[in-house]
Amino acid sequence: MRIDILTLFPEMCERVLSESIVGRAAAKGIVTFGCHNIRDYTLDKHNRVDDAPYGGGMGMVMQAEPIDRAIQAVSKGCEERPYVIYLSPQGKTLTQQKALELSHMKHLVLLCGHYEGVDERVLEQDVDEELSIGDYVLTGGELPALVLADCITRLLPGALSDAICFEEESHFSGLLEYPQYTRPVEWNGRRVPDVLLSGHHANISAWRHEQALERTRQKRPDLFEKYQETEKKP
Repeated sequence: MRIDILTLFPEMCERVLSESIVGRAAAKGIVTFGCHNIRDYTLDKHNRVDDAPYGGGMGMVMQAEPIDRAIQAVSKGCEERPYVIYLSPQGKTLTQQKALELSHMKHLVLLCGHYEGVDERVLEQDVDEELSIGDYVLTGGELPALVLADCITRLLPGALSDAICFEEESHFSGLLEYPQYTRPVEWNGRRVPDVLLSGHHANISAWRHEQALERTRQKRPDLFEKYQETEKKP
């Protein structure tokens, strides 16, 4: 998979994408990242990529032309047009299932807005989907783009040691993950549940499922209700 990020701060993105599981996946060739400065694609002699909004108002709006030129540049030579995502608080909220869907694509372009956003015309012409990481506003789209890139990359074959590493995590099955413990067996008067020390895999599996159900019911009743509805379907 290839993921290109169009941003005003490529160094910020490059640093994060070179670390941890994501960085190791890139080193293995499982994913290729490209972080591109949108300013490199402006025709303005002062490297400006924004201007005042028509109709008045506070702030500046990123211009369509340099963004479109950047998208065309990273698409050049590709067998098929990449899927372009604009990170925006107006987009649909990112979910684990959406990340799984996107992980099957060959080439993604993630557009990071800034200031008061981008010219609506480039969204109409070039963007396939808008995604948000939550109902709040950030300074720019870089952090959401990095969240999305991380979420997708760890789902790619070979990024983690085994698919079970993410299949049992929160949200993958519709439930939150069961509690986890490690050494020592007892800490500050709190003991690891005996079932986890039993070595009985069937009992451990059953306990973990029960805990996942109860944890989801308590912490995320909305997810629990949705899970129950799904389970009732034939």
